[in-house]
Amino acid sequence: MSIALTPAVRRTAAAVLTAALLVPLSACGSDDKTDGSENAGAAKDAAPKAELTVLAASSLTDVFETAGAAYEKKNPGTKVNFSFAGSQELAAQVNQGAPADALVTADTKTMDGLTSDTGKPTVIAKNRLVIAVGEGNPKKVAALKDLSDSGLKVVLAASEVPVGRYSKQILDAQDVDVKPVSEEPNVRAVLSKVELGEADAGLVYKTDAATSTKKTDAVKIPDAQNAIAEYPAATLKTSQHGEAAAAFVKWLSTPEAQKILQDAGFEKP
Repeated sequence: MSIALTPAVRRTAAAVLTAALLVPLSACGSDDKTDGSENAGAAKDAAPKAELTVLAASSLTDVFETAGAAYEKKNPGTKVNFSFAGSQELAAQVNQGAPADALVTADTKTMDGLTSDTGKPTVIAKNRLVIAVGEGNPKKVAALKDLSDSGLKVVLAASEVPVGRYSKQILDAQDVDVKPVSEEPNVRAVLSKVELGEADAGLVYKTDAATSTKKTDAVKIPDAQNAIAEYPAATLKTSQHGEAAAAFVKWLSTPEAQKILQDAGFEKP
């Protein structure tokens, strides 16, 4: 038996059916819009606010890798890439127009020679020298004067390298005549010679010696006979990310960065 529907009933049924069909479609549309927005936001967050290139002295290699990771964690979207070399090599790169955002050298003399290329530098750390010797100190090196022994193979950094200048300074002050078997382009190369047994001793920063405790030992040099290395940091005027570069250089003087530097053996600026 067929039932006749009144016009009012037919209109109500049609409205209910239409609503039922539209609900899942609108819900799907809403989900798609939300997902797209979230994905776009995630992609935006993943994109670096700035990718910085920092030219840094070789003796900062280990500690700056740690500092860079800490800075990136604190500043999502900023990537810090380091280029490590002897300070004199870094200065040459700046003079040649190498694309970079900031510079950290192991002496103020090198930085002072680049005043037309940098912002105002700030000293972020200090360092001292030690005598690196083979593990167990087989040659029984005890002091700077021992480095003049003609039977000892000593390696130094070249005189144009900051650690080489510091080495010459303290040796001359103690009237110690050293004839090195080689002169290296940076402090890490000096340390490597001792690690490989190609030299019996070499003058390096105490922080570098601390990275090689399983291969070398360090003989302390009394403060009165030592030199203090200063590490200035500055932005580069050619930086394409001036604001981000300035923020990183400023961060190097914060308590967080200073703790990282001092935990690695660097001294307060």
